[in-house]
Amino acid sequence: MTIKSSSRVDHAVAVAKQAHEGQLRKTGEPYIIHPLAVKKILEEWGMDEDTVIAGVLHDTVEDTSLTLDDIRKEFGDSVAFLVDGVTKLSTARNGMRDIDTYLPATKDNFLRLMIALGDDIRVLIIKLADRLHNVRTLSALPPDKQKKIAKETLEVFAPLADRLNMGQLRVELADLAFKYVDPKRFNELKTLITRSNKSAEESLHKIESEISAALKKEKIKFTISGRVKSVYSLHKKLAKHNQNINEIYDLTALRIIVDDITDCYLALGIIHSLYTPMNGRIKDYIAMPKQNGYQSLHTTVITKDKHVVEFQIRTREMHEYAERGLAASFYYNEQKLTENYKKGKIEHLPTNLLWITELQMTAAKLREGKKVDLKKLKLNLFADKIFVYTPKGDIIDLPAGALPLDFAYRLHSEIGDHVVGVKINGKMSNLNKKLEQGDIVEILTSKNQTPKTSWLDRIITSHARHKLLHRLNAPTSTATEQRKKPRTKKNKAK
Repeated sequence: MTIKSSSRVDHAVAVAKQAHEGQLRKTGEPYIIHPLAVKKILEEWGMDEDTVIAGVLHDTVEDTSLTLDDIRKEFGDSVAFLVDGVTKLSTARNGMRDIDTYLPATKDNFLRLMIALGDDIRVLIIKLADRLHNVRTLSALPPDKQKKIAKETLEVFAPLADRLNMGQLRVELADLAFKYVDPKRFNELKTLITRSNKSAEESLHKIESEISAALKKEKIKFTISGRVKSVYSLHKKLAKHNQNINEIYDLTALRIIVDDITDCYLALGIIHSLYTPMNGRIKDYIAMPKQNGYQSLHTTVITKDKHVVEFQIRTREMHEYAERGLAASFYYNEQKLTENYKKGKIEHLPTNLLWITELQMTAAKLREGKKVDLKKLKLNLFADKIFVYTPKGDIIDLPAGALPLDFAYRLHSEIGDHVVGVKINGKMSNLNKKLEQGDIVEILTSKNQTPKTSWLDRIITSHARHKLLHRLNAPTSTATEQRKKPRTKKNKAK
């Protein structure tokens, strides 16, 4: 039976209800409550129809008599592929006893986890939606399971959400989990935040009115709202400042959303004309985004009443990405990204998403039976990123510690293959120098240069290594170069 596109999701719900008939959650509710909640979350994130359907059906293969072939016949290969990925991921996690780290005993399961993630990033998004609803309903579980799942959420899923720049999700996952990991500390900090917000409420209203009047005078279209710091974020920040609350300036902040980048900087100027900016507290994440692609202007000011207030200024598109991250990118670039994931292409992915290809390459290696250094893989996934620039001002996202050849191969394999030198910030450098945040990197090439085996010691990214090895192992490359040289000499002699 062919299901019309407009009714495919409704049909998936009907299939899931029948498959989960008689099953109950720990809360005593019918099990179908969970997949329906996952469906709602994925729809709120703006995910494509196949992802929403896979979210509805994500537990059926593992927990019911429904098979992957049944799903394929009813909903097609794409949905079946996604459900299979989530099933593999769940099986892998169920086999991992150690939450703190991926210890040797869990390597086989971690391999399966990476394979599931590497093929299509939507598998990960479905799993994050699944985890979000499970953490929202964690109170139904025994205390030991609550703490175990909460700890895993803090150490694995919240960082993953952050890596995908899904800020709203990261905050909710972290706060919900922290409440179970350290309930006493959670309540202390929540009380502190509530008290601080209440005392600052009147002052913030006054500042908001002043800023609004100034922005309207300059005919800037905007929206302004308050932003309250999350409990877990405050917990981490206090740890960096020796628990000194007086050094935390962003317990409350005002967020200004404008139409374009020009208005972002105009708004910043207006704020600084009204209030005194604090030294060292102006951050331009528009010109230099954070490692996960986050963009915004931040400034902390001191008002005439001696109140300290942080402002965040961004465009609507930046705000959407800050809240929903990869899900927002997927929504805006759905077809293009899907095609790239399936074809293994990386050149046209947004720079902040290129780390995904490391998972894809790892998955391919594992399926071919090749060895993979899991420690490096996990570190790469959560590693710090740096942003460096081409001479034209294009931003390139690389892992911390990357070298010029990593940069060259990120630009294009043809550039990487012909590198003869590098200029960093306008000065000649060498290929062993680690790139740093904000460097302007110019790659010097020659058509006569060919890749060298020694270059393997001058790269750290799996993408560059993959491209270099592919060229080094190409059977005709050496022969072609050898044939070209005699011909050139002969022509010159004539």
